[in-house]
Amino acid sequence: MPTVSMNVNGKAVTGEVESRTLLVQFLRDTLRLTGTHVGCDTSQCGACCVTIDGNSVKSCTMLAVQAEGAEVTTIEGLADGDLHPMQEAFRDNHGLQCGFCTPGMVISAIDLVAKNPKPSEADIREWLEGNICRCTGYHNIVKAVKAGAAAMGS
Repeated sequence: MPTVSMNVNGKAVTGEVESRTLLVQFLRDTLRLTGTHVGCDTSQCGACCVTIDGNSVKSCTMLAVQAEGAEVTTIEGLADGDLHPMQEAFRDNHGLQCGFCTPGMVISAIDLVAKNPKPSEADIREWLEGNICRCTGYHNIVKAVKAGAAAMGS
C-alpha cells in the first residue's frame, strides 16, 4: 500500500492508503476529521470542500495520493480557539440551517474572498454554484459571505 504524507491543518501527517482512497476518506476515516462531509460522491454538492495549497477543492473526487506533500485545510483547521471571521459571519447572518453544507460553503467562501476580496452578490452566487444547500438558505448564505468578506478585511 502506498504511503501518503501531507500537512493537514498545520500538522504533518502520514498514512498508508489504498491507491484508490479518496482524500475525503483519508480525512474522515484515517484522520477522524469529520467536519468534511460526504454528500454526493460525484463532486456536485460541495459538502466535501477543503483547501489544497490555498485553493478549494472537492475532496470526494480527489485521491489522497494526489495530495502528497500538500497543505490541506479542513473546516477544523480554520481557527485556533475563536471562530474564523467567515464562520462567525455564517453564524451571525443565519447562513446555516441544518449545517450539513456549511463546512464546504465556508471553505469555498474563504477561497472566493482570497481571490476576490470584495465580491458582489452575483460573484458570490456564481462562485458557490458548486455548493448545494438542501435547506435552501442561499439568501442568508450570500449575506454571510458578504459579511465574512468585510470581516476578513476586504
